Amino acid sequence: MQDHWIAERVKKIEMSGIRKVFELGRSLKDPVDLSIGQPHFEVPASIKDAAKAAIDQNKNGYTVTQGIPPLRERLLVEIRKSFQNQEREVLVTGGTSGALMLAMCATVNPGDEVILFDPYFVAYPHLVTLAGGTPVLVDTYPDFSIDLDRLKAALTPRTKVILFSSPANPTGAVVPVETLRELAKLADERGILLISDEIYRAFHHDGPGRSAAEFNPDVLVVDGFGKAYGMTGWRLGFAHGPKRLLDEMAKLQQFTFVCAPSIVQHSGVAALDFDVSTFAAEYRRKRDLMMQGLGERFEIVQPGGAFYVFPKAPWGTGTEFVAEAIKNNLLVIPGGTFSRRDTHFRISFAAKDETLQRGIEILNRISRR
Repeated sequence: MQDHWIAERVKKIEMSGIRKVFELGRSLKDPVDLSIGQPHFEVPASIKDAAKAAIDQNKNGYTVTQGIPPLRERLLVEIRKSFQNQEREVLVTGGTSGALMLAMCATVNPGDEVILFDPYFVAYPHLVTLAGGTPVLVDTYPDFSIDLDRLKAALTPRTKVILFSSPANPTGAVVPVETLRELAKLADERGILLISDEIYRAFHHDGPGRSAAEFNPDVLVVDGFGKAYGMTGWRLGFAHGPKRLLDEMAKLQQFTFVCAPSIVQHSGVAALDFDVSTFAAEYRRKRDLMMQGLGERFEIVQPGGAFYVFPKAPWGTGTEFVAEAIKNNLLVIPGGTFSRRDTHFRISFAAKDETLQRGIEILNRISRR
């Protein structure tokens, strides 16, 4: 083939460091896998049954681009209960990543700047690049909290979007309500779109979750079903926010994804009837288990949500320490995958307790150097 066939935007995007670790894991025998960012529990039976019923009832064709009415109506009831006095609309998407891609492509022009907070979810900079924008990284080390002065210093006349997640991947950090309020206020004053990625909304460990959208009706929220219900491969997400923006995103979805998978949308209705509080309590307990097991030998900021811890490597770079972990049959992710810094590494505690204990033993052992 001809090299010039490949677009410049693609050449700027590297293969995910997470995928590289997965490839390394294939060569290991019975690895202790604390790398994967998805729940370890099975999809609840009621949700599986709804998907099977949708197939049997021949609900296998295209749906309207915005999502099937029963799912959109249920989501809107929940959204308008949480955000009273706001006329928010909803769009059902092919996963949360699909919602983010539509949002970037609907709002970011070539040369526009998008603020991201470092560490960041691995896909964020590449979604900005795909849309033709420029990622601008705002450092949050050492405690992974958003410093509003650092943020304001990074703003320029080209700033179009501020994108953040809470709880965050890879750190598990939760943005305090006071900071959410200030972010919403700043975005409103500066005419900047604030996008709040709330895919881990079900897993707040130290109190109820809050949203920046409470303080600014123009905040775009992206969310999904994958993490809360263990259905990451089913690719079901949604976005809610101002009608004009959702309409533009729906227009792009019509000519790209067409619609979210039809069968999965019907299962999403059943998912909204399932109580995930037991799963949330389980991950809170596992968070505490990891902090207790690693806290003496590792520098760790206690995560307030999600199912990750992001320790500082006790020696060497994050990549060097992860290489040693892999030699000892443990799979974790180097922090440089999520950051300009290569000082930390990510552990997913979405695993059985036995697996976590094995991982804790290996990490404590190799920390001594």
